Amino acid sequence: MSGEPLSTSVPKPARARGAGSALGWALTIVCNVVAPIVTYNQLTDAGWSEFTALLVSGLWPLLDIAVHLVWRRTVDEFAMISLAFLVLTGLVTLVGPHSARLMLVKDSAVTGLFGLLCLATLAAPRPLMFYFGRKFATDGSPESHAWWNGMWQFEGFRTTMRTITVAWGVGYLVEAGVRIGLSYALSTGAMVTVNSVLSYGVMGLLVVWTIWYSKRAQARGQARAAAAEAEALQAATENQPLSGTPERA
Repeated sequence: MSGEPLSTSVPKPARARGAGSALGWALTIVCNVVAPIVTYNQLTDAGWSEFTALLVSGLWPLLDIAVHLVWRRTVDEFAMISLAFLVLTGLVTLVGPHSARLMLVKDSAVTGLFGLLCLATLAAPRPLMFYFGRKFATDGSPESHAWWNGMWQFEGFRTTMRTITVAWGVGYLVEAGVRIGLSYALSTGAMVTVNSVLSYGVMGLLVVWTIWYSKRAQARGQARAAAAEAEALQAATENQPLSGTPERA
C-alpha cells in the first residue's frame, strides 16, 4: 500500500477558498501585529507603566482566538495550542518581579518552549506539524480531514511531517535565543515592535520554507511513483508472450 500513488487511494477533496479566508488572515495580522504595537504606544503615551501597557497589549491575540472560535464554531488542535500558550504566557508573566524587560524575556522563553514542544512530539505517534498542516492544508470539513489523516500511511509523507517539525522546533529555539538577547540590548518600546516583526518574520520564513520543502517532497514522491509504475508496466510487457510466434512441435 505504501507504494500506491496517493491520488488513487486517498483523493484530495476540493478546498473552499474565498473572502472568508482573506478576512481571517487580516484579522490575525491586526490582532497579533498591528493592534499590540498601537496599544502599547498609546498606553505609554497616556502615562501607563511599560509593564501594564505590555500586559494589556498582549490581550489582542486572545481576541483573535475567540473570534475564530465563534466564527468557525469548532475547537481544533491549532486553536487549543494557541490558547494554551497564551495562558502559559500570562501565568509566566505574573510570576516573579513585574518588570517590563523581564516580561519580554519570559515571553521569548515561552516561544522557546514551543520549539521544545515541537521536538518532543517527534516521540509521539504523530508530530505537532501534522496537526498544524491539517489546519492549513484543509478547509476543516470531515472529508478534507479524512484525506489528510489518510496520507499518514505513506512513508514519504511521514518523513516530510517529521522533518518539518524538526525545522520549526529548531527555528523557534533559535528565535527565542535571539529575542532574549535583544530584550537586554534594546529599549522596551523598540522591543515591542521587534517582538511582533521578528515573531511573524520567523514564522513567515518557516512557512515559505515549509511550502517549498513540501512541494519538493511531493514532486519526489510523484516521480518515484511514476518510475515504479513504468517499471511495473515494462515488467508486465516483457512477461507477455509475443503474439504471432509459431509454436514449435
